[in-house]
Amino acid sequence: MPPPPGDPVPEIDIYVPGRPADQLRDWAAERAPKLGIPPAALEAYAYAARVAQVVNPNCKLAWTTLAGIGEVESHHGTYHGATIAVNGDVHPPIRGVRLDGTNGNLEIIDNDDELDGDPVHARAMGPMQFIPETWKLYGVDANNDGVISPDNFDDAALSAAGYLCWRGKDLSTPKGWMDALLAYNNSLTYARMVRDRATAYANGRPY
Repeated sequence: MPPPPGDPVPEIDIYVPGRPADQLRDWAAERAPKLGIPPAALEAYAYAARVAQVVNPNCKLAWTTLAGIGEVESHHGTYHGATIAVNGDVHPPIRGVRLDGTNGNLEIIDNDDELDGDPVHARAMGPMQFIPETWKLYGVDANNDGVISPDNFDDAALSAAGYLCWRGKDLSTPKGWMDALLAYNNSLTYARMVRDRATAYANGRPY
């Protein structure tokens, strides 16, 4: 079953100039401490879910699912001591292992090192751990700074929302949710890890 949706995200103007997720600062600040999620990350998850609700209401993506993914992928953008700036930028950039076919990893050839810094093999990027080729297809500018960056939490969360909605269609259904998660990472163990974390957040608890 999909995880519960958690506390509802308030209505906001998703087309406002500047960083739209700033409108959720009070909402996130109230919940972040008890959830153990950095406020800027929670703002990004909630904003992405709110955008999905407005532009693709049939998707029914909850912020809890995005938060579950973010915790598994990068500990909400804090992996290896990374921090999140007020505009959502994550420093230093988070990069996954080289996907070179060793140690049980897939081999993904990526001859463009502009994004992930590797001239031969792909590395997952940013707080939501996008593969470069997927980022090129789904990456969006969510904080209106003119840059589409996998290392910006707003951009990464909204891009993940778009990808999940495209692959899962209706994430309120068991099949839709699982289809979306397996498209994101083809592992039942991964999907269960995300669901456990998302369920904890929906119940107002940290994981």
